[in-house]
Amino acid sequence: MLHDAEDVLHAGELRIFDALIGPHLVVQLPVHPLIDPRSRFVSGHYADEFAEAHNKNLVVRQVLDASLPLAGVGCAIERACLGRIADLRDGAPFDADSLTEDYELGLHIAPLGGGSVFARVTEYPGGPTVAVRALFPARLDAAVRQKTRWMIGIALAGWDRVGWGRARDWREHWMRMRDRRAPIAVLVLIAAYLAALSWAISATLHAVSGTAPGGLSFGMAVLLTVNSGLLIWRLAVRAAFTARVYGWRQALLSLPRAVVGNFIALAAAQRALFRYVGMLRGAAPRWDKTAHVFPHEAEHG
Repeated sequence: MLHDAEDVLHAGELRIFDALIGPHLVVQLPVHPLIDPRSRFVSGHYADEFAEAHNKNLVVRQVLDASLPLAGVGCAIERACLGRIADLRDGAPFDADSLTEDYELGLHIAPLGGGSVFARVTEYPGGPTVAVRALFPARLDAAVRQKTRWMIGIALAGWDRVGWGRARDWREHWMRMRDRRAPIAVLVLIAAYLAALSWAISATLHAVSGTAPGGLSFGMAVLLTVNSGLLIWRLAVRAAFTARVYGWRQALLSLPRAVVGNFIALAAAQRALFRYVGMLRGAAPRWDKTAHVFPHEAEHG
């Protein structure tokens, strides 16, 4: 079993592992981050991301029979399977050179046979899901450092380390491509925010000068309408999954937290790119360790 010392474990966790290990090599439980009351936006954006990832994305991966990355907590690995991985690595089941060992471990286990399972089990019919809870970084700089490590380990160096998986398996390739879309997504975010800023400046100058802005072409009007609809849909889906785990108040907060998450991603991408270029030049992987906080520490400040 893999856990961090500060994780809040559910009483039913061991029973689920005991029932599913054997038929499956790996069992992963959902992770529902706790929201630090002192940092509802930085800390809270993790809640939104995990609520969607562990109630939609991983569910889809499992349905498609794609490899299941591990979260590093709330997971159990069958002992003989871990031994087989150790045999492939000269006795070391965990790779110290990996910045996202938990993610890679799940991908390495998939080809061994036996499969992985993402266990979404409720305490009782219609009740809450058995999940792991823990605090994630509450400060902006700590969140940027953590997202930098994730981006290097999954989207950049991870590409070099684990490749694309099974040959001609479109499901596996599609999911790994989604895992590695962060650098491209950041470029889109930069373009989008620059465009929004330019539009705001232009509208202000037209208002001050009393001139009318130029009209939009039909094609541009259609494009903006479609994009706006997709953005609304995207935010609504995330809010729905946040509401499912945390309630409607947090769902409303997920809307401004999306902007916070984008800002963190932009800052992390710049750091990740420079670190990755250094690694390509021979620099050793640098582990930016996340400062862990126990729940009672957050409650009492």
